[in-house]
Amino acid sequence: MSWADESDIREILADCQTWAVVGLSNNTSRAAYGVARFLQSHGKRIVPVHPFAQTVHGQQGYLTLADIPFEVDCVDVFVRSELAGPIADQAVGINARAVWFQLDVVDPDAYARTTAAGLTMVMNRCPAIEWGRLGPAA
Repeated sequence: MSWADESDIREILADCQTWAVVGLSNNTSRAAYGVARFLQSHGKRIVPVHPFAQTVHGQQGYLTLADIPFEVDCVDVFVRSELAGPIADQAVGINARAVWFQLDVVDPDAYARTTAAGLTMVMNRCPAIEWGRLGPAA
């Protein structure tokens, strides 16, 4: 099953301006670091969400999604699949517009719950990879 409708990808990349990046830290060898930098270089506001709540790429980090004191458009998830479902549920709880599970992050039950709650969701894709094909300038 495809967890990434092209129209959903286009909409998220074009319309979501504030991206909470769950799992983002200052570890430059992790994919989250590079993807967050990519999103930021394309005009997106990134918000690190990590147990250490570090400032990354000049942006204040937060311990949880619920700690972010402003609206989040998209929750970008860089954690193992078995940990991702509760994060999708938290995204519903903060009224995010979309959830994006990164490459190899798949949870069909979370997808069903999240989309049933009215959020747009993409799984097993990377926005930095999809940008060239479906991003606003594509």
